Amino acid sequence: MSSSFRFDEPEAFTAGTVGEPGARTFFLQVVEAGQVVSLKCEKQQVAALAEYLAELLADLPPVSHEVAGIPPALVEPVLAEWVAGSMGVAWDEDDERFVIVVDELVPDDRDEPPGVARFRLTAAQVAAFVPHATELVGQGRPLCPLCGHPVDPDGHACPRSNGHHRPST
Repeated sequence: MSSSFRFDEPEAFTAGTVGEPGARTFFLQVVEAGQVVSLKCEKQQVAALAEYLAELLADLPPVSHEVAGIPPALVEPVLAEWVAGSMGVAWDEDDERFVIVVDELVPDDRDEPPGVARFRLTAAQVAAFVPHATELVGQGRPLCPLCGHPVDPDGHACPRSNGHHRPST
């Protein structure tokens, strides 16, 4: 059975990667009272989470950069508790905290209940996370100007080039 986690007052919340562009593994990581939890996730999940949190932040009073700070780097060694599946986000108006709930991605044939991680984050933690996560997602491989797919260091078979290569400049 997978572990579940609840962090009501985390000291740190961040996203990070392990590996080189094109072969990176993305993680969300939370630290509270010395406990570190890392959840493996997809690049698109980090991007979508950052985008949605930015939309929610826009409806709140602004958080200064000095208050928000910079999210920390991943605490090493990064050991995934499990793989993130669906994510939900809410704003708890009474406590003035963002609530992020991440469900474990499990195969359909597994009988055990999935793990669940619940994080209650301050607006400052979220304000620091959003630009950091957005920059992290953007640090990947460059995109092909023709098709928009990532270009590997050793080249790219672009479906829009119809078998032709652009001349070198």
